[in-house]
Amino acid sequence: MTPPVLAGVDGSTGSTAAARWAAGEAEHRGVPLRLVHAWPWLTDGRNAMAEPDHLPAAAERVLADAAAELRAAHPGLEVRTDVVLDAPVDGLVAAAEEAGLLVVGSRGRGGFAGLMLGSVGMAVAARSSVAVVVVREQQPVGGSDVVVGVDAQEPDEDVLGFAFAEAARRGARVRAVHGWDLPPVFAYAGWVPQAAEISQLEAMEEKMLSLAMAGQRELHPDVEVVEEVRLGAAGSLVEASAEAALVVVGRKRRRIELGPRLGRIAHAVLHHAKAPVAVVPHG
Repeated sequence: MTPPVLAGVDGSTGSTAAARWAAGEAEHRGVPLRLVHAWPWLTDGRNAMAEPDHLPAAAERVLADAAAELRAAHPGLEVRTDVVLDAPVDGLVAAAEEAGLLVVGSRGRGGFAGLMLGSVGMAVAARSSVAVVVVREQQPVGGSDVVVGVDAQEPDEDVLGFAFAEAARRGARVRAVHGWDLPPVFAYAGWVPQAAEISQLEAMEEKMLSLAMAGQRELHPDVEVVEEVRLGAAGSLVEASAEAALVVVGRKRRRIELGPRLGRIAHAVLHHAKAPVAVVPHG
């Protein structure tokens, strides 16, 4: 059976945006959409003081409302709903084991308004065994590109393959962004390199990026690719996100789990990107 797209739903406007995005993604993939409410995550607000035995029923109403809206908007889409009796992060991470993709909102009902990304979204993105897409409540209208952050020195085919597959499904362009930093020797020596030196270094980075993209270009000859090399990894991706439909970043799997961790780049992009962000585990 083809794994469904999974969306976490808690009745908040953030999770509603995530569910709508997930429905479109499921339609692109030609797979079912599974909506999950992890209790005791949150209720629909009208039952905040309900007895514990009544909370799953409230969760089912939240799911039913969301499913009805999405079925109306996507008549051919199969929409399933489930209440998972677990804490939000644990429940969603466990449910994702049987999904092809997990989609969550940037903040749920319990989040602070000033935070760009809530604790649930951050922890799920750091722990999920499948790719996680974080969708903001009010996502500005960007472009159609799938932007992928590329480490040209250590490219990962899982991350690149995800970006190319998304672009192929959407008929979109892949925009490969490789952010680089000046070698530490310049900082140690205390001088700023001249423009000619920066150009030479940049040319080397461009060559490495081209080599890193060669494999996926061959696998996806019909996908248009634009390669960009910029100073500063996280800032480059955040800037590129303004013209993106989706930003794809990687997260290394850890053999020993000592708590949820995201890499520096993924962490910064999740907090500041202007488009939905897909975090793809690899390694």
